[in-house]
Formats: sequence, structure tokens, C-alpha cells
Amino acid sequence: MRLGLGSRLGFGVFAAVVLAFIYVPIGVVAINSFNSDRTFGWPPPGFTTEWWSAALQAPGPRDALLTSVKAGLGATAIALVLGSLLALALTRYEFFGKHAISILVVLPIALPGIVTGIALQSVIANVLNPVFGINAGLFTIIVGHATFCIVVVFNNVTARLRRSGASLEAASADLGARPFMTFRLVTFPLLRSAVLAGALLAFALSFDEIVVTTFTAGPGTPTLPIWIFNNLFRPNQAPVVNVVAVILVAISILPVWLAQRLAGSTAAESRL
Repeated sequence: MRLGLGSRLGFGVFAAVVLAFIYVPIGVVAINSFNSDRTFGWPPPGFTTEWWSAALQAPGPRDALLTSVKAGLGATAIALVLGSLLALALTRYEFFGKHAISILVVLPIALPGIVTGIALQSVIANVLNPVFGINAGLFTIIVGHATFCIVVVFNNVTARLRRSGASLEAASADLGARPFMTFRLVTFPLLRSAVLAGALLAFALSFDEIVVTTFTAGPGTPTLPIWIFNNLFRPNQAPVVNVVAVILVAISILPVWLAQRLAGSTAAESRL
């Protein structure tokens, strides 16, 4: 379908307005991280790297960054194992309750974060703490993030399995290969890029999550988004918050960009 000049121009203007609405505020935050005026006068009277030095030397943001990285890596590891196994089971096998399990696996990412957070907090207070002595902290953050990170890996691996089919695995079995050998030599190489893309997206999703983290983090384990939220309205911390926000955006963009590049190159290879 060919669009007229007016339609193309209208769509272009609308897209530009939407992108500006999203990215101009981020650009303002990035500029303010170098603003020499503590009150963020606009336009900036001058530029300085003082706030960046202060943010890099402050123990609070560094500890919060380390907690976010640990939580992201832990949640991604759990999501890789459970998401991949669930995708294999629900795609390659037929059994009773298959569709119900599929809905239950995908449901956490559709639920409001505050509902998931309240439910997890209730489990921590009523089960984990009194029965196992586990308090809110890094472990509960990882488990909470894994509940929705699993969905990202599951969707990626499921899409790849459906696109590749089961003919190569059947041929491997016909040639006498055992299930584990078929998985190691046939299935996993086919899924490798999808698993990696899912892992990158899961880490990005965990790294900047705040709603579920609010209910599962302990008082001494704030993640980077929680640290930003707690210091957002403190006047003396405002310049440092801008710097930390820029770092958070940069770290969140990187895995998403890598996942998109990986998915694009894989799609191009599948068409050859």
C-alpha cells in the first residue's frame, strides 16, 4: 500500500512528537548532570563534571549499583534455566494441562507490578521469615524479579522452537543419538542466540525494575532505581541523582540494543 505525501508527512510528524515526548526529558536529565547550577537553571549557566565525580565517589550509588547487578544476574540465571525448560516442555511435548501452564507462565508479566509485589511481600512475611528465617533482601529481590524475567526467556525460546520445528531433532534421534546428545549438538545450537537475547532482555528488565523491588527489598539493600527514588526529593542530592539516572539509562539501553542486534542478525540468517 502506497501512502500519499500528506499521509507520510502526518505520520512522520506524529512519530517525531511521540519520540520527542519520550526522549527530550531524558536529554534534559543528561544535560543537567553537567549543569554547574545546583538548582538547574535553564539554560545552564555553565557545565561541570563535579556531580559525576561526587556520584562516582559516593558509597550509596556504588552499593546500589552492585545490588542491582547482583539481582539482575541472579534473576537472569533463574529465568534462563526455568524459562528454557518450560519452553522446551510446552513446545515439544503434549500433556494434560499444557495450555493452563502456558497461561500461568506468561501471566506474571501481565499482572500489575504492585499486585505481584504485595503477594511476594505477603509470602516473605508469612512464610519465608517465620518458617525459614529468610528476611527481605537480595535473595527475595532475585526471586521477585525472576517471576517476570522467566516470561522474556520463555517467549524468546518458544518463538525459536516453533520457527525451527522438530525435524532436526527427530533426525538426530533416528540416527541413534540419545536425548542429551541431541540437545547438546542440535537443540542448543539452534536456541543459543534466542537464549542470549532473552538473557539480555531479562537483565535489562530486572535492572531498572522498581515496583516489585519496593516490596521485596530489605532496608539495607536498595537497588539503583530505589536509591534514585529515595533521593529524588532531597535538595542536596538532586545533582547526583541526575548523574545516577543517566548511568541507569545507559546500562539499561546496552543489553536491549545488543538483544535487538542479535535478533536482527539471527532473522537475517534464517532468511538465507
